[in-house]
Amino acid sequence: MASPGSGGGRVDLLTIGAFARASRLSPKALRLYDSLGLLTPAHVDEVSGYRFYRPDQLEQARMVAWLRRLGMPLARIQVVLTAGTPEQAAREIASYWAETEAELISRQALAAHLIRYLSGSEPAMPGTRPALTIRYAARSDIGRHRERNQDTAYAGRRLLAVADGMGAGGEAASAAVIEALKPLEAALPAGNLLNAMAEAVRQAGASLADAGPGTGTTLTAMLWSGSQLVLVHVGDTRAYLLRAGELFQITHDHSVVQALLDEGKITPEEAESHPQRSLLLRAIAGDGPADPDVSLHDAQAGDRYLLCSDGLTTVVSPGVIRDTLSAPGDAEQAVAQLIDLANQAGGPDNIACVVADVAEPRPGPV
Repeated sequence: MASPGSGGGRVDLLTIGAFARASRLSPKALRLYDSLGLLTPAHVDEVSGYRFYRPDQLEQARMVAWLRRLGMPLARIQVVLTAGTPEQAAREIASYWAETEAELISRQALAAHLIRYLSGSEPAMPGTRPALTIRYAARSDIGRHRERNQDTAYAGRRLLAVADGMGAGGEAASAAVIEALKPLEAALPAGNLLNAMAEAVRQAGASLADAGPGTGTTLTAMLWSGSQLVLVHVGDTRAYLLRAGELFQITHDHSVVQALLDEGKITPEEAESHPQRSLLLRAIAGDGPADPDVSLHDAQAGDRYLLCSDGLTTVVSPGVIRDTLSAPGDAEQAVAQLIDLANQAGGPDNIACVVADVAEPRPGPV
C-alpha cells in the first residue's frame, strides 16, 4: 500500500496487520514494542492512530521475535538492538546465553536432587561426588558517608553470608539473621538442606518480630555440603560465580527497579539513577514472611564465589568486579580490593563482601 504522506516521493508502507503477518508478531506485541522504543513505526496516522511500517523494518522485528524466543527480557533486547555494531550485538547475545546456561545448569541440579529425594533414593544432599573444599574471606566496611555499619559479612567452613540491615535496628537485624543460620554450619541436619535453609530464614524473620517499624535486612547465604551448595537469597544483596573467566550473577534482585527492568519499562542506564533504586519488594522483617529464593548449585574446583551487598554493586561495574576476581591473589586480597574499589568510587553505602575459592582438598598425611 502507499504511505499516507504527501508529495511525489512516497514510500510503500505496510499496515500494522500486514507487518504483523510478515514478521510473525501480533499487533498487540508491536504496540508494546512501540511503547518501549524497541520498534517504532515509520508513520502513525494523526487521526486514527493507526501504525504503518517500512518493509526494511521487518529484519529488526524478526530479530526481536527471535530474541523473545530465547527468553531474553525486553530490556536486554533493547541493549542488543542499540549495540554499535553487529559484533557487539553478537557478544551481548553470547553473554546472555552464557548466563542462561549457568542458570539452567543450576536448575537441572536442583531438579535431579528433588527427583532423587522424592523417589526415596536420596534422603539428603548427595554425597557421591568427590568432596571439595573452600578457602574464604569476609569483611564489611562502613564506607565513606554512613555513620553506622549495618552490613554484616560472615565466612566459615560451611556457611558464607552477607546481610544488609535497614531501619533503626538494621545493624542488629543483619547480625541476627546470620546468627540464625550458624547452627546449620555446626551440624548439618539429617533432612533436606533446602528446607532447612528456608526454615532458618523463617526463624530469623520471627526473631525480628519485636523490632521497630521499618527494621529488617536482606540476606544472601550459601551452605556447603560435599561438592554442592544451597543458596538462599532475599533482597538486593547478591551472589556471583566466576567460572572459566566468565562472571555470572546467580541471584535475582527483589527490588522495584529490577521488576521494572524485567518488564522492559526502564533501561539498564535508567536503572542506575532511578529514584526508587533502593526500594525492596522482599526483605526479612518481623511483619511478614520473607519468601526467600532457595536453590541448589553444583560447584567445580576453580570456581570463585562472591557474596556482596549493594554498597559494592551500585558503584562498581560487573566488568570491574570480574577483572578483580580474575586477578591473581587469594580470597583475602580479592575482598580487600573490592572494598577499596567501592570506597574509591565514593563509598556512598556500607560494603560487605565474602569471597570463596573452590579447590580440591589438600592431601592429608599418609
